[in-house]
Amino acid sequence: MRKIKQNAYAKINLSLDVLGRRDDGYHIVRMIMQTIDLCDELTFETKDMECPAMDVVLETDNGDLSCGEDNLIVRAVRCMEARYGIHKDLRIKLKKRIPLAAGMAGGSTDAAAALRAMRDLFVPDVTNEELQKIGVTLGADIPYCITGGTQLSEGIGEKLRVLPDAPQCGLVICKPSMGVSTGEVYTRYDSLTDVHHPDVDAQIEAIHRGDLEKMAKCCINVLEEVTGAIYPQIGEIERFLENEGALVSRMSGSGPTVFAIFATQEQAQEAAAAFAAAHKDGDCIVFPCKFIYQI
Repeated sequence: MRKIKQNAYAKINLSLDVLGRRDDGYHIVRMIMQTIDLCDELTFETKDMECPAMDVVLETDNGDLSCGEDNLIVRAVRCMEARYGIHKDLRIKLKKRIPLAAGMAGGSTDAAAALRAMRDLFVPDVTNEELQKIGVTLGADIPYCITGGTQLSEGIGEKLRVLPDAPQCGLVICKPSMGVSTGEVYTRYDSLTDVHHPDVDAQIEAIHRGDLEKMAKCCINVLEEVTGAIYPQIGEIERFLENEGALVSRMSGSGPTVFAIFATQEQAQEAAAAFAAAHKDGDCIVFPCKFIYQI
């Protein structure tokens, strides 16, 4: 029996711009991605028993997730099976900690963890670059989730440039109970006529200088104009956290998760506690986090 574990880390978008849409329906994006220390935990076990086709069993502690062939983890395993001719038994256990439909790449990061695990177990010579080429066929965020850290993501997510580590800070994550359909958000975005685009280059410059305040000021997500209009609670959360001293508070991805950047982790912890106390009867999950730079 061989066993390995993988942490699948969530991400936030420090900025997110949409530049257009390709003929195949994929949107062209330019965004700065950052890994945070909230993660799912995956365990992969194999007895190295040869099978006619790869025998995959997925178990999870989240009853809302399918464990069948439609699960993105299983699909990632099947891609590796087909590409490298792997026909072994595999049991996967998933402890789900990243909220579902949250705009934090929960499914994509689990798939990335599966690609890394398949490589480490069965084809150790495969590079991260090769995994990223496989990953983009499954989802635009997966190439980034293979390596994480602070990166500029362009194209449909497959063009990545590693940036210096974003300056460490205090971070609060707040996830309202509703889920958001990424497809619906992008469809509604296409109908907007007046969009305030982020200055991604200015944010990259601030990261190079280690300028936390300037980096925070450049946090803009064009999709918030869509999701925030549907769910005013997003703006209410942002205003609360900014009143608690956040340098900035914005939506991540297509939403509805909100993040807030603070100068220190102590300030973030105090703000998270204040939010929890003020919303005791609410339906939001709130917790302090921090950036991480290596997976």
